[in-house]
Amino acid sequence: MVRLPEPTPVPANVHINGTNNHPEEDQNAREEKFSVPALQLQIQDLKHPGATRFLNAVNATDSLTTGTVNLLKLLYHKPSDPETTVPPTSSVTLFLENFPGVAYTVGSGADNNVKEIHFSLPYIAQINPSRIAEEINGVITHELVHCFQYNGHGAAPGGLIEGIADWVRLHCNLSPPHWKQEVTENWDAGYQHTAYFLEFLEQRFGRGTVRRINEKLRGSKYHERDFWIELFGQEVEELFTEYTQSLQ
Repeated sequence: MVRLPEPTPVPANVHINGTNNHPEEDQNAREEKFSVPALQLQIQDLKHPGATRFLNAVNATDSLTTGTVNLLKLLYHKPSDPETTVPPTSSVTLFLENFPGVAYTVGSGADNNVKEIHFSLPYIAQINPSRIAEEINGVITHELVHCFQYNGHGAAPGGLIEGIADWVRLHCNLSPPHWKQEVTENWDAGYQHTAYFLEFLEQRFGRGTVRRINEKLRGSKYHERDFWIELFGQEVEELFTEYTQSLQ
């Protein structure tokens, strides 16, 4: 059973992985700060109940900045880390709009480095008032990961991409109360299901494992068997079987 720290509010300038066993890394993090791209907010309808609830619950600048810094610390460690390469995302615009669903992210520009997060106003309007700030920040953090992660040159399974985003959300202590570890048929079921599998790998193979997965998705086109064997010496199905057995 994977166990994480109890959820607590996480400002951008504190350690986000629980107990710190690497004080020298925190010292480096204080000396080196990630560059946060241009951030913008556009609200389609200020009269919509979702817009009112959003503006009353969170500060958009803080949510976007904190989410960006935290995910960069998790996926890239520090700006000068020679083992990882931060993508050249130049701007992130958060759109609050009237559409069904929850949220999605798209990219544009010559290098796909101009990102847009679209967040559903009706969804915001129906969030439980007791945890509206946590849910808004959780969704924003998840979508921000899509603005800064790699995808194996477009060949990685969607479940892995979504799982990495929810793994970051998990480590930022922003997981919803309905999330739980449970046996699923496929390792790439996505979202929290794959996030908990990734956390199992992080604990088994050591801190920075998901960071290594993300970096490998940058370096080459994703081919499932080669990808996992080159990283861990095992096929992903073998690793997933070990994870499933750990739950039972």
